[in-house]
Amino acid sequence: MAEIIGMGVTHHPGFLGPDEELAGLLRRTLTSERVPARLRNPRNWPEPMQKEWGRDEGRAAAAAHREHLMGDFRRVRARLDAFKPDFVVIWGDDQYEQFVEDCVPPFNVFILDRFECQPFNHSSSVNPGAANIWGEPVDKTFRFRGHVDGASYLTQALIESSFDVAYSYRVRQGQPLPHSFLNTIQYLDYDRRGFDHPIVPFHVNCYGSTVIKSRGSVAHLFEDRHELRRDPISPLPSRCFDIGRATARVLRESPWRVALIASSSWSHAFLTEKNGWLYPDEPADRRCYEALREGRYEVFRDLDLKGIEDAGQQEILNWVCLAGAMHELGSRVDFIDFVGSWIFNSNKVMATFEPA
Repeated sequence: MAEIIGMGVTHHPGFLGPDEELAGLLRRTLTSERVPARLRNPRNWPEPMQKEWGRDEGRAAAAAHREHLMGDFRRVRARLDAFKPDFVVIWGDDQYEQFVEDCVPPFNVFILDRFECQPFNHSSSVNPGAANIWGEPVDKTFRFRGHVDGASYLTQALIESSFDVAYSYRVRQGQPLPHSFLNTIQYLDYDRRGFDHPIVPFHVNCYGSTVIKSRGSVAHLFEDRHELRRDPISPLPSRCFDIGRATARVLRESPWRVALIASSSWSHAFLTEKNGWLYPDEPADRRCYEALREGRYEVFRDLDLKGIEDAGQQEILNWVCLAGAMHELGSRVDFIDFVGSWIFNSNKVMATFEPA
């Protein structure tokens, strides 16, 4: 039987750029007419948010936030290297990158033997262009190994288990692999030692009802199209939990050592209407964090999709898949960290689980 290890990280785009830009999304959101007028004045923000913003618009807090998270990433990377997986399955979401109007599958496995891309060479809201923290050229090409046999085996086994999973043999022309996967690798290789573990990107349609109308980002805050349509919903949390269980089950019968990684921040400010789209829902995130820490994985299965959307937690569906896998394997958390923030768009959780 295969050995499997579970991990959870963030792929928050802000860490690609310098500290002074980490609160850039908040500054941009404050220019939206949809933000209540009183909340455009920092003096009307919750006290902890004002403190984090400070007199330097969050620059000092940004340095501390980055240092904390990258310390956690180094810890996760050390565990990954010590485990020596044959390949790494990453549950991540697509924000109007690979999947646009022509097709938005609920789940999709990328079956490729290699990934080659220039992530800094795309002007979008999810990467900083040339202004990256490493000072690397905007046209730098990154190459990562895939694992065709593992990806194909997983896809077929899931289909045979009654999960109708889509799959891709190439990425959309002119677009890199979605940033949820790329940023995960970039941060796991933050110290630029190289990343040679083969990857199997496993897309989850986390954004569901807003993926097209908001283009997976903040279009709903600046364009009228948000009133015109509600996209079909994402897969239900129970389905994500079950596909996570099935993934662990079929890989456990495989010949490979596999790392399962959920990649996302939890509640996002720009998705949390009740907070004026300015700060995330910490109470909702804390409840899920405590459940994960205590091994109560069924809490993730029983999450309500409307509640997830109300809390701006759409991307937590990646972690629901991981929770299902850890439930199936009986694995317990052996490291977990909640890194909250009022001004950097999202709360982050980092975790590793004992090997099974």
